[in-house]
Amino acid sequence: MNKIAKIEVKDQNIITSLQEFLRTLLTKGEIDALLVPQHLPMKNVVMPTLVTDPEKINGADPLAPAFPINAAKLVSRLTRKPLVGGLAAVLRPCEIRAFIELVKLNQGSLEEVVLVSLDCLGAYSNVNYPRFAGEDGIESTLRFYEKIMSGNGAAYEDFDLSPACKSCEYPIPENADLLVGLVGVDTKDHLMVKANTPKGEALLDKLGLAEMGEPKDRKKAIELLVRERITYRDQMFAKTTKSISDLKRLTSYLATCVNCYNCRVACPVCYCKECVFVTDVFDHEPAQYLRWAERKGIIKMPTDTVFYHITRLAHMSTSCVGCGQCSNACPNNVPVMEIFRTIGSYTQKAFNYEPGRSVDDKPPLSVFNEKEFSEVTGGKD
Repeated sequence: MNKIAKIEVKDQNIITSLQEFLRTLLTKGEIDALLVPQHLPMKNVVMPTLVTDPEKINGADPLAPAFPINAAKLVSRLTRKPLVGGLAAVLRPCEIRAFIELVKLNQGSLEEVVLVSLDCLGAYSNVNYPRFAGEDGIESTLRFYEKIMSGNGAAYEDFDLSPACKSCEYPIPENADLLVGLVGVDTKDHLMVKANTPKGEALLDKLGLAEMGEPKDRKKAIELLVRERITYRDQMFAKTTKSISDLKRLTSYLATCVNCYNCRVACPVCYCKECVFVTDVFDHEPAQYLRWAERKGIIKMPTDTVFYHITRLAHMSTSCVGCGQCSNACPNNVPVMEIFRTIGSYTQKAFNYEPGRSVDDKPPLSVFNEKEFSEVTGGKD
């Protein structure tokens, strides 16, 4: 059984109690730097920050329903080469899964970082979070948390959690070194912190926290949460599949794409130093556009938008962790996440592959299986 300890919640304030836990990581855990979401003083936004001074942890807010960037890329940047000193990163479950995919692609190292995560309650889009938070900062997070945990959902005015969060079936970060449990826990009194790995257990031993058992209601509460999200996910898959069922529908679905490539930049697992779509391959001669227009009488500009997304799907659908940053970054509200998760569900099922589950699972296109897809190749099982 993995070691479980208790984080005391003082004055029923879960945020200040989490901050004290993070401060303890820096002071007692032989951790030199902590990557954690934090309210910035210059503007009421939440961004990943690298903290080395325990006294600078006062703005940390890993429960804020804000998700402006998938920090897996930042952890990749910090661990690509050997570090001097210990690093811990507080990440959402989908960020950990994305980072694991990057590690498989030699873009980071699990040896260089301790991964800390919380049960994920979801986040609003980049547009909607400021509307929800206003100028309240951490107080808005407490309102969000109370609303969610009381069973009243996250809907606010005319918006709700992002579709990526509502359809995420992995809200519990079982592959974190240290898991901070909220679901099924009496969080007015305490939080649960669980070591999932030997590295996490060694760190937990240093913190001097009182041990506890797993709450008896936790498993049932997690099952209920996951069931709700799977129901939403399957409805999303069905709707999206119908919307892109032929080329005409797919073209309509992607009609407002302007080839800004924001989705490629925001994707945590899209790591190529040079993308084919920003090379001379797609720098067409002016006359080419005229020939295309003459052939049909009319063409949409910019061109290649559908081809761009199909190419990304071919590259990324096996590795898509469903974080939703592609949709978050789209200036024209193209539901990019929905199409990637939907197509990804088919390709991942075909390869029996779950992205981000384990660093030991090799990416499907990096291995050869002689008996794979015998129904296509005609070979024997």
